[in-house]
Amino acid sequence: MDSFLRALSYLLLFASLPLVSALKFEIAAFPDHISASKERCIRNFVLRDQLVVVTTISDGYRGDGQMLNMHIKDAVGNDYGRPKDVVGENRYAFTSVADSAFDVCFRNIQTSSTPNLARSVELDIDIGADAKDWNAIQSTEKLKPVEAELRRIEELVGEIVGEMEYLRGREQKLRDTNESTNERVKWFAFGTMGMLVGLGAWQVVYLRAYFRSKHLI
Repeated sequence: MDSFLRALSYLLLFASLPLVSALKFEIAAFPDHISASKERCIRNFVLRDQLVVVTTISDGYRGDGQMLNMHIKDAVGNDYGRPKDVVGENRYAFTSVADSAFDVCFRNIQTSSTPNLARSVELDIDIGADAKDWNAIQSTEKLKPVEAELRRIEELVGEIVGEMEYLRGREQKLRDTNESTNERVKWFAFGTMGMLVGLGAWQVVYLRAYFRSKHLI
């Protein structure tokens, strides 16, 4: 019992810690016809109906000879936005419509003749409970700080359970696919062996009849 309570306390402590997903990088500017091949994408995974907040902080200013464009999309063809000429701090929120990986892509287009231009970008992606404004929820619903924190931990644990259920479903599908493939391979092997045995028997019968017709046996 003590070990269970200790494990539960560790889980709650881990869930209460904020998950840091900020990423900072530089993206060089290229002419429009080249920038598409120089696009940089950051991929993450999200379950269906989860809130996602994408926060970007980029340096520079509009008209500085480069234009930073974004494209937020998922792997199954859903498009969540194409912000143009992104500068400063921006926040984009959407609710996922499928269990899928999604990409946040950046293209920096050179709009002047100045060489070696680049933008520094800081990207932060919050998903699910981490994407909610818990201060606003606490104020709106008149919750105590402890109650708000317990609500956040409850949602985080629910998301973990949801991800485990999703992974179990994927594992079940993969296992069914493997079993079906093994069954097909088995029957294909039996069929191939049967065809080879039949072909060998036919060759023996044909050659015996041929030799007999030539009076060789």
